[in-house]
Amino acid sequence: MPARNQISLEGKIAFISGASKGIGVEIARNFAEAGADLAITGRSREGLAETEEIAKGFGVSVWSGTAELGDAEQVRQLGRDALEAVGRVDILVNNAGLVFPQPLLEIGEEQWRTTYDVDVLAPLVLTQAFVPGMIERRSGKVINITSRAALIGQPGLGSYSSAKAALHQLSKTMAVEFGPHNVQVNCIAPTVTMTPMAQQVWTPGPRTDAKLARIPAGRFAEPTEVADVALFLASDLADFVSGTIIPADGGEGAG
Repeated sequence: MPARNQISLEGKIAFISGASKGIGVEIARNFAEAGADLAITGRSREGLAETEEIAKGFGVSVWSGTAELGDAEQVRQLGRDALEAVGRVDILVNNAGLVFPQPLLEIGEEQWRTTYDVDVLAPLVLTQAFVPGMIERRSGKVINITSRAALIGQPGLGSYSSAKAALHQLSKTMAVEFGPHNVQVNCIAPTVTMTPMAQQVWTPGPRTDAKLARIPAGRFAEPTEVADVALFLASDLADFVSGTIIPADGGEGAG
């Protein structure tokens, strides 16, 4: 059994987007340690190779493929390629995300559309690729990584926040439609998590200090802490958990 915990995903195949860095790497690590075979995607081939090496260290098989998630047809092809390579997907983790930190009065239409294509449309297309098989087998998990930014208004994050809020609602609809087929759908909404993307947005200064002051834990999240929630949701322990938005926020939402 895995050393980190006693959750097993042996015999399962998980597809993880955004697995070349940050939270996606840690989710891949957790799932591989729990025994799941993986299909991973990300923008960086080098990053994917590193994730693949980490996962294979736990004795599981790993398939990787790249695609521009802002291009729906590339995402569809990615889904087809993954299924051809691994046969089925039991757990889908839509982790990849994109943010353009700009005031709403300055953001361009192309940036707005790209945000929605990556953060909302790509998860839908991947769901359309993999969930029919889950429904046929009457077993499956969809985990969408969103953000606490989707739950509150934050200056400069209007496109990102609204896209993640759209993914919340999409996930709830998925849970209602797929639930009768024993497919569970949940979201994880972390506060600021110290990934490379977050480090670019949350630089030292008054804005970051104010954000930290609202988190009772007194710090931002680590990618491993989000990955631990994902592992629970991917496991049989969460078979009766669906349609939820689980905050990983150090108590920020309690204030």
